[in-house]
Amino acid sequence: MAIGERGGAIFGEQDTAVCDETAGTAFPISSAPCASTASPLSGIKVNPPVYRPAKVSRSADVAEAPSSAIYGALDLGTNNCRLLVARPSRRGFFVIDAFSRIIKLGEGVSISGVLSEEAIARTIEALKVCSAKMTRRGVTRSRLVATEACRIAKNGPDFIARVKRETGLSLEIIGRETEARLAVSGCASLIDKQSDYALIFDIGGGSSEFVWLNLKTGRRARRISIEDRLRIQDCIEAWTSLPFGVVTLAERFGSSRAEGFQFEDMVRFVQAELEPFSRVNGIGAKIASADTHLLGTSGTVTTIAGVYLGLAEYTRAKVDGCWLSTDSIRDVSKRIAAMNWAERAAQPCIGAERADLILAGCAIMEAMIRVWPVNSLRVADRGLREGILATLIAEDAIRERGVGEKNVGKLRLDPALSAHDEARAKSGPIL
Repeated sequence: MAIGERGGAIFGEQDTAVCDETAGTAFPISSAPCASTASPLSGIKVNPPVYRPAKVSRSADVAEAPSSAIYGALDLGTNNCRLLVARPSRRGFFVIDAFSRIIKLGEGVSISGVLSEEAIARTIEALKVCSAKMTRRGVTRSRLVATEACRIAKNGPDFIARVKRETGLSLEIIGRETEARLAVSGCASLIDKQSDYALIFDIGGGSSEFVWLNLKTGRRARRISIEDRLRIQDCIEAWTSLPFGVVTLAERFGSSRAEGFQFEDMVRFVQAELEPFSRVNGIGAKIASADTHLLGTSGTVTTIAGVYLGLAEYTRAKVDGCWLSTDSIRDVSKRIAAMNWAERAAQPCIGAERADLILAGCAIMEAMIRVWPVNSLRVADRGLREGILATLIAEDAIRERGVGEKNVGKLRLDPALSAHDEARAKSGPIL
């Protein structure tokens, strides 16, 4: 077993153990409020986890649903390759295996326009591990998606074909809107339903998604049927996907290992990109006049939380669902900006593989705070993979209960949406 650079285990092909802290974890699909929804105005509050440990897997909360299906969800991003394998439970799903590895597939693609042979080789080795895990666990239904690096690379389709030949996996390049919607579904249970509005953001390696929710349109009784479990998407009022993330932003502003990082230049660049989306949708005015909740799902925000908490190693249970004040985020960003590369690499919640990227993530966070000056935000160590699982399981459960195909289609996030995404502008209202 090889130990990852950020306190998590990364397993090779020979490994049979669960490799990710989410394994043995129960996730509710329901968007019901979690244990604590009060947003603190300063400092950080670690809320009780919304999941339960594996030892209670026989309880009513996580007892297996009638379906015997095993589901797989793979997210191949610009920087990471992540897999979850889960079985249905009465309230959502229970993770039985997982995998995460930094593969840097999109390294240099924003400059060259192509995926490099070295990056492809790294990625295929990771995907072989994922394929073996899904085979060993008997996955019966899966969705395997690729995001920004494959969207923009000239050789993206060739890469997808090569993956199929060498690993047997059928990857699907999804569009930006699909990616945003899946992220919303994945962290729905952490959204504070008592707020009037919510802004969910996902800072990726090659792109960053921002989704504006009007929660006043989606309030309903606390007990909801399985047909309603993904209806948080009905609250989506606007979205945008900006074509930069921590990898592409670091590459755009020069060597990511340079000690004199142009942090303020990055912040101003991102701020200029965010302001039109905020202005067109009146988000700034709504934040100023109403109760608004920000929720972040990305390696950047979880890393900042881990550094703030002073964790000796990254611990998902202490980060997922916690609240951070914006003052705390700025303090951590200043501390990270003052470190040289070696100091960042030695930080247990950053590590060598993230040391050259975390400043770009901090710059995106700072730009957000300037555009949307809220007091605090919530941290989610969950997102696209969990959204895929929630969607697949809900679709199958609806079919098993005899709901018509027409109604299933209303909840479905299928490949057809990807083509729809690319035909539209990069941002706009969800109708």
